[in-house]
Parts: sequence; structure tokens; C-alpha cells
Amino acid sequence: MILIPSPLLAHIVNDAEQAYPEECCGLLIGEGDPAATVAITRVVSSPNLTSSGKVDSFEVDPKLRFDLMRELEGGAHRIVGHYHSHPDHPARPSRRDIEMAWEPEMVWLITSVIASVTGGKAIRTTAHVIDRDRGRSREIDIGSTD
Repeated sequence: MILIPSPLLAHIVNDAEQAYPEECCGLLIGEGDPAATVAITRVVSSPNLTSSGKVDSFEVDPKLRFDLMRELEGGAHRIVGHYHSHPDHPARPSRRDIEMAWEPEMVWLITSVIASVTGGKAIRTTAHVIDRDRGRSREIDIGSTD
């Protein structure tokens, strides 16, 4: 299970809607183990640096990630996962997501965004643990800490 405060989930949803029709992305900071419970305490937005088409892929800024790793070193919290959006697609890992999941201990939050009169409207956010070696993912529950 992932526990996330409502304001942090709202931040992710806002990123997804603002980036539409492109994918947004960012990092999840917290503690815990995806086999049990992960508590998210902070989300950090990243520019999408992919060079292969932002409507169906993402790349978190590596400098942002390394800076966060240094900042968090020795503390109770760490990078526990990623978040990104799927414009006009379901909130489940794509084949590309599974192929790019090099860290099995990370959780993935995915927000599905569809076209609306005002741009993009988030319709669902899901959380997943990805088993890249087996080419599959497992959805895990999202709960609020509010």
C-alpha cells in the first residue's frame, strides 16, 4: 500500500493536467517497503527530458535525482518511486514503463489524463510495483494519510 497526503496527490494530479497532452513526471520521497507500506512525505516535480516524444514517454532529470539523493543521504527518507502521467491512456504501466523499470524497489504512480474543454482532466491515479524481469506489474492500493 502507498500512503500519500491529499495535498501531495493533488500536486501530482495538477502536474498531469498542466502537462497535458504531454507526460509529466517527478519523484516520490518517503519511507517504507513496497512489499508492505510506503509512506510518501514529499513529491518533487521534474521537467520531462525525454527526447523520444513527450506524449508517450518521460525521463526524470538525472541532475534533480542525484541532487535529491545527496540531500536525503543519511536521513530517514529516500526516493521511493516515480510518478508520471498517461495522456489519453489508462493509468497502468505501458510496455515502455515496464521495460524502463530498472529499480524493482520503486513504486510507480500513474495518472490517466483525458482531453477536456479546458485542456487535460485527470481521471484516475494508480500505484504499481513493476517486475521488469517478468514483464509485468502489480497494482497496489493508495490510501490517504489525512
